[in-house]
Amino acid sequence: MAWRVAFAGTPPFAAAVLQRLLDAQHAVVRVFTQPDRPAKRGRRPLPSAVRTLAEAAGLEVHTPQRLADAEAALLADCDYLLVAAYGLLLPPAVLAAPRHGCLNVHASLLPRWRGAAPVEHAILAGDAETGVSIMHMDAGLDTGPVYLRRSLPLTASDTGASVSAALATLGGEALLATLDALPALEAEPQDQHAATHAPKLTAAASRIDWQRGAVQIDRQVRAFVGRAPAHTTAKAGDGGHVRLRVLAAQPIAEAAGERDPPGTLRRSAAGWQVACGEGSLRLQEVQLSRGKGTPQRIKSVVNGYPSILFDGAVFGQP
Repeated sequence: MAWRVAFAGTPPFAAAVLQRLLDAQHAVVRVFTQPDRPAKRGRRPLPSAVRTLAEAAGLEVHTPQRLADAEAALLADCDYLLVAAYGLLLPPAVLAAPRHGCLNVHASLLPRWRGAAPVEHAILAGDAETGVSIMHMDAGLDTGPVYLRRSLPLTASDTGASVSAALATLGGEALLATLDALPALEAEPQDQHAATHAPKLTAAASRIDWQRGAVQIDRQVRAFVGRAPAHTTAKAGDGGHVRLRVLAAQPIAEAAGERDPPGTLRRSAAGWQVACGEGSLRLQEVQLSRGKGTPQRIKSVVNGYPSILFDGAVFGQP
């Protein structure tokens, strides 16, 4: 059955879901996305990935700072409002406005990881799998009944960016399968006692604490790929400090150096590694806030900045 729908979403994850909708038989009559935000070095306001796609497709686009009665009125002629990583709360008037309510494409296996950052929290926790859930939205935070779940295994090399991309594809497929099965498909209530929460990650969450174990730090590095990367500080030759972003690394069981305190950089036959509270982290790709600040292999950065990165340098000092 072809439905008349509106869509609400903002980042590339949501744009991938919207593209699947546009390729299907459903009529997308209007799109809601967050207003343009300052981005990149120039801090110029840039449109969201959803706005860029929707305008290229000739769709009606709305960018309210918040949703109110005016937006609810725009949904009265729609069967559903479909939501994917929109980033704004839907008030009761909006939830009730479409003829059959609002569906959400959530990037986790609800009720696990309700909230704003489910992908990152799944990686940080070392989950063996994640997935997507198609949920009928209610007034709670990701508490509504679920129509369909699709799972995705997680490996020790997955990153926030790679998992988000895979879940966007999976989410688009699950959403279309749900729309095809409605109205006969019934939603199942979530087990509220099994719920875990994935709150929005702050800038401080990407700062590396070398007292933690190498496995936990590796998860942190991988979870933040595609966001503000995990980072530490290194002492510069002028007495100041520079930021070192860790973009790719590998946890190893053995210590970086005998009795080295956590955060100590050591050179070994296998490469450059940092002592952690347990084990050590072998650095692979980093980004130093010096020069052009481009991502490079650790060997190239060490060769270029020997007064900052050297055998015995200590990271993470204030």
